[in-house]
Amino acid sequence: MATATKNLSEYDKATIPNAKNFRFGIVVSEWNAKITEGLFKGAYGALLDCGATDENIVRLNVPGSFELTFGSKKMITTQQVDAVIAIGSVIQGETKHFDFVCSATAQGIKDLNVLYDTPVIFCVLTDNTMQQAIDRSGGKHGNKGAEAAIAAIKMAALTT
Repeated sequence: MATATKNLSEYDKATIPNAKNFRFGIVVSEWNAKITEGLFKGAYGALLDCGATDENIVRLNVPGSFELTFGSKKMITTQQVDAVIAIGSVIQGETKHFDFVCSATAQGIKDLNVLYDTPVIFCVLTDNTMQQAIDRSGGKHGNKGAEAAIAAIKMAALTT
């Protein structure tokens, strides 16, 4: 397991550009809200910790992970952000729905990164169980949201 020995919340601030002059969009899926709110808190906290200001962080909620692509596109085209973090959680069920949502969401985020000069960071947990999602959204493996925030800062720095 890739995260078995890694805390997703750990980062070295000395290696990260100061985020004070960047504007960030965070698009959050309302589906599996317990998980996505944890991821949001991790991302938001890491952005602030690295110098971002509250007024330069814009949040937009969407119904589910499938809608993250459209929400991220709206964030890019209407909010003048330097980077977007797309936060979602899809947990394996008994049908193929999981596969379709995960694939479409990943492809949609990839497409935005090809079409626009604003980076969109994929922070969508695709877990087999709710426990795995809990462990990665502030649990024993840390918080994937914090990791996504660090990626967003680094990518925003590349575009300036």
